[in-house]
Amino acid sequence: MAFLCKKLINDPNDVVIEFIEGLVETYPELQYLDGFPEVKVVLRADVSSATYDKVAVISGGGSGHEPAHAGFVGEGMLTAAICGDVFASPPVDSILAGIRAVTGPMGCLLIVKNYTGDRLNFGLAAEQAKSEGYRVEMVIVGDDCALPPPRGLAGRRGLAGTILVHKVAGAAASCGLSLGEVAAEAQHASEMVGTMGVALSVCTLPGRVTSDRLGPGKMELGLGIHGEPGAAVADLQSVDVVVSHVLNQILSQETNYVPIRRGSRVVLMINGLGATPLMELMIAAGKAVPKLQLEHGLAVDRVYTGSFLTSLDMAGFSITVMKADEAILDRLDAPTKAPNWPVGADGNRPPAKIPVPLPPSRTTKNDETSNRPTQLNPQGNILEVAIEAAATAVINLRDNLNEWDSKVGDGDCGSTMFRGASAILEDIKSYPLNDPAETVNEIGSSIRRVMGGTSGIIYNIFCKAAYAQLKADSHSVITPLHWAGAFEAAIAAVSKYSGASAGYRTLLDALIPALSVLKEKLTAGDDPVEAFVFSAEAAVAGAESTKHMLALAGRSSYVSADILASVPDPGAMAAASWYRAAALAVKDKHRAL
Repeated sequence: MAFLCKKLINDPNDVVIEFIEGLVETYPELQYLDGFPEVKVVLRADVSSATYDKVAVISGGGSGHEPAHAGFVGEGMLTAAICGDVFASPPVDSILAGIRAVTGPMGCLLIVKNYTGDRLNFGLAAEQAKSEGYRVEMVIVGDDCALPPPRGLAGRRGLAGTILVHKVAGAAASCGLSLGEVAAEAQHASEMVGTMGVALSVCTLPGRVTSDRLGPGKMELGLGIHGEPGAAVADLQSVDVVVSHVLNQILSQETNYVPIRRGSRVVLMINGLGATPLMELMIAAGKAVPKLQLEHGLAVDRVYTGSFLTSLDMAGFSITVMKADEAILDRLDAPTKAPNWPVGADGNRPPAKIPVPLPPSRTTKNDETSNRPTQLNPQGNILEVAIEAAATAVINLRDNLNEWDSKVGDGDCGSTMFRGASAILEDIKSYPLNDPAETVNEIGSSIRRVMGGTSGIIYNIFCKAAYAQLKADSHSVITPLHWAGAFEAAIAAVSKYSGASAGYRTLLDALIPALSVLKEKLTAGDDPVEAFVFSAEAAVAGAESTKHMLALAGRSSYVSADILASVPDPGAMAAASWYRAAALAVKDKHRAL
């Protein structure tokens, strides 16, 4: 069913004028001729026909293909762009005005896409300009590879490959070459390039209804940039299949559209048609490069990905492949001030991927701290039983945690904590237990490997902050006060990055009371083990108290107070559980010594 398309415009008849006005406000190096509405010409602000001493390069056509063509006006590319109404060739008088505005004694080159209206209007303007004494040459670009030859008088359509021809010609003109030389380079470039597009939707002109020609689950191969029908309508396929088909069509030896053979060097352009997310364009680029290299035996020297020549709000992309040599690459790499030409690589590209760097703690540790010691010292023995007890307590609490979390969260707290605790019990076999700081660091690594969601991140932050504090203390023997300092640093880091604090109904409501009691007891000179146990009781009490708190962080903050009052915070209960289990295990171990 057809329906009026929604667009952020004013009068549909004024869209091109208002686009030009916005363009020159955005890019001060551009200006336009004061001839609206008949004359719509964008030109370089630093060029006038009276003083310009290089060949002027002019292109244009119907609007609706932005950024083409006005977005490619700038030193090193186009000197002027002639803008027609949406999908309508610009009138002869507008083209003539552009020629007169920027053409000096070196003459001008008109680059024209192969559409009948553009050929006729630019051709007539060229002849009129010649009669006025201007030196004018014209190059017609027809890079379409979608439709089988021959195409009669119409020939191949001009598509996104035209932008590459703009760049070659503009760079040649900037070097001061003659009109004949610039035209020859543009003509050569146009013969080296092929393009084909695929669309998931047709475009909608301003003020018009949206066509339903292309139904759900369908795509059109070779759709024209004005929405004209393409070569075929097919079922929607994966981007792998689409890219393979398009490349095979462009590089077909039967049609011989482009003189590209195995061993050739090429430039690749992935061009969005107006409504395609950059993510999808990059996926297409990532698939096209290895296919060109491995399946077609080509060296891909440059890749340009983005929206260069669009079709209003059409969803889809086109692929352009251009045969390259050093001369063409030099032109493409030459500097330009055209606002929409991409800053591409110069060919000296480093490897696409490099190894993931390991943290210093893993690359600099010696054998003693990298693996489980052959014999544990007293501190290592205590640390081992504390870790095992803490992890086991969390595993045993899985079902309760899930039940509580099903009422105040997404129901997976127990499962998430279970994965982390299980990984710790598995990995403890290789923990450097005689080095408390490195052991805490390895616990964080175990958690990061298997625990997803917010809980995994929070506990990883907790461990990393504690590790950093223990390393900063740099004592061979970690005292209870050192442990308390690391505990405090870990809590502070979690609070800093999560934004939570006491009373927010989180795990901090168990850990902050524990820290307070632990510091108080140790400062008073109490037995460290008893201080640990007393602080564990404070952790349990703090966790239980979350029943009476309004949630101020996490998913629980969206739950009603009545439901919150029925259960404690699962994260706080998990923290209290492992903390209490560790404290009791340390107490039992000391009794056994």
